[in-house]
Amino acid sequence: MVELLKNYIKGEWVEAKGKETLDVVNPATLEILAKVPKSNKEDVEAAIKAAKEATWEWRCTPPATRVRYLYEYRSLLDENFEEIAEIIVKENGKTLDEARGDIKRGIETVELSTGIPTMMLGDIEWDVAKGIDESYCREPLGICVGLTPYNFPAMIPLWFLPMAIACGNTFILKPSSQVPLTAQRLIQLADEAGFPLGVVNLVNGSRDVSDALLSSHDVKSVSFVGSSAVARHIYKKAAETGMRAQCQGQAKNFIVIMPDTDMKNTISASITSACGCTGQRCLAGENFVPVGEAYEPFKKALLEAASKVKVGYGLDSDTQMGPLASEGQLQTVLKYIQKGIDEGATLILDGRRVKSEKYPRGYFIGPTIFDNVTPNMTIFKEEIFGPVIGITRVTTLDEAIKLANTSVYGNAAAIFTTNGKTAREFTYKVDAGNIGINIGVPAPIAFFPFGGYKESFFGDLHGQGMDGVEFYTQKKIAITRWF
Repeated sequence: MVELLKNYIKGEWVEAKGKETLDVVNPATLEILAKVPKSNKEDVEAAIKAAKEATWEWRCTPPATRVRYLYEYRSLLDENFEEIAEIIVKENGKTLDEARGDIKRGIETVELSTGIPTMMLGDIEWDVAKGIDESYCREPLGICVGLTPYNFPAMIPLWFLPMAIACGNTFILKPSSQVPLTAQRLIQLADEAGFPLGVVNLVNGSRDVSDALLSSHDVKSVSFVGSSAVARHIYKKAAETGMRAQCQGQAKNFIVIMPDTDMKNTISASITSACGCTGQRCLAGENFVPVGEAYEPFKKALLEAASKVKVGYGLDSDTQMGPLASEGQLQTVLKYIQKGIDEGATLILDGRRVKSEKYPRGYFIGPTIFDNVTPNMTIFKEEIFGPVIGITRVTTLDEAIKLANTSVYGNAAAIFTTNGKTAREFTYKVDAGNIGINIGVPAPIAFFPFGGYKESFFGDLHGQGMDGVEFYTQKKIAITRWF
């Protein structure tokens, strides 16, 4: 019998009041893994009540005590590492190595969060006027919410949850209904780590749950990753109740290839960038821009390498790229491919022809390459979120930078070159938040903020690093004089 997932509220796994359910499907085999409930407003209110009741006592718990729970949590994540990776493969479609990377990146943030006793330190200035001292300390906000997507089932919940609770907040996680099994396991391990009742909560569901959380005046912050349209909606909703918001949106990342590049390493990094996680990540390269003489050798080598990518089920050892995460995403990618053809781009590698003999019903597609992509084309402007590469040839670095800066998005951009002056100019002029120099996937480690400009980010403070500490705390100022 297929398992019906539950919510986690005040330290207990409870059935949702909402009775509608959605199927959790393995995108390679189409096996139904579980059913996830569409929780209702009553479920949300129960989670908020639990988090609110736990807020004061947890806020009063010394930071050094709070992080001891995180040390235990980190150990449990390590002990259950391979099990979680397998869950990710089954419900998301990643390869096993990609799933391991998903968890490792999340664990980095848990490790960072254990440094909160130092990172939350305030400051003091003696004698701001004669006999008057001024200081500030960091305090938690209260109840914080994480609305997380399907493409990184472990990493993105762990971007937010550990830092929020380390700072003294309570937390409610609403994971994507496509990948709730990973979130369930993460919260089960949090339960084993012994966090006090109500500090960590999980509510499954869809947009109704998100809107109910965003409408509550008890919720003080929301962290989101997903489409730019939804990010903008959440940002507006958060403003209505005065809560803080960090909303990561879509991307259309440019990769520039200079004639002086090390072509062998460039091709390897380009394939990883475009095809890793089947292109379903906000740092994936989609628009490739070879400059001048780089065009012919790059196109030839890229076509050869992409043609050899082995597509299959992520648990099979020889698989290099798994399926798309859902039928809906597969149909979206297919529509973009047809759009590229209709608008005049030259299809030089057609991933629609790729099938899996072992898993004929899976949502598989192979690497796809378009040549002669121009800035007026839909596939140049819009995020595809699949292993589809567009090649746009230019003659100079300035042209490449101008092209990249025409995008409404500004998540990431990368350049491949052996010239330091070229790399510096690119870094200085490109309007994007994450820059790669001979790096195809410029993903910041946990100690640095995850950047994003323009339509790729709505908010003031990003996730990770000191931005995370700033986001999950507020400064209280004390001005003191003694007579």
